Amino acid sequence: MTLTARAVLKANLLLGNLPESAIDKLAALAIRRSYRSGTRIFAQGEPGDSLLGLISGQVRISASTPGGQEVFLNILESGDSFGEIAALDGHPRTASADALTDTELFLVRRADLLALIEKEPQLATQLLQLLCKRLRWTGDLIEEAAFLSVPARLARRLMKLAEQHGSTVDGLVTLHISQAELAGFMNVSRQSVNQYLQRWRKRGWIDLARGRVVIRDPDGLRGVRDERG
Repeated sequence: MTLTARAVLKANLLLGNLPESAIDKLAALAIRRSYRSGTRIFAQGEPGDSLLGLISGQVRISASTPGGQEVFLNILESGDSFGEIAALDGHPRTASADALTDTELFLVRRADLLALIEKEPQLATQLLQLLCKRLRWTGDLIEEAAFLSVPARLARRLMKLAEQHGSTVDGLVTLHISQAELAGFMNVSRQSVNQYLQRWRKRGWIDLARGRVVIRDPDGLRGVRDERG
């Protein structure tokens, strides 16, 4: 079933707390867009003129390093909103967004959003909370990169992705992701990711198949601190 823009807004953890009248007004401004799998929705550095909400499909958020290497930051699904930073300050996009599957989303143009904020001050409060959530999330990434070893970071990222996007069958969580994609999230080589995944497979913590990881022992992964050699 295809969701409406209103249903996506209502499902959003923060924007869903708005009064019904504000949700209705925001949904009325929504413009629907469709993207085929593999299509870039917007690129880092492009002008940002809209807030976007995901109706169906998956979107990957990424950023490029000064050296030109792409680092994966997050995967978004139905009910998630994104692009709020550029929509509010009018500056270029801070990251890129790509459709991982056939994707449908809606956008609210910046001018319409700012006009609505003047009429619905509570919308500003919710957007500030959304920005704070993004800042905390970014802070966690910086902390992980600064203080955790590669295996500890990999185990934590694997668990987070599994919790958000995994499917559970008979108590086992399957995450559909390739080792190359995991390396993209970690900003390390695929060989480094494979090294630790193979080690954890031998310990019985995970199973590996083409394009997916099956988590058999979450506690084992949660206990990873540092590993050498």
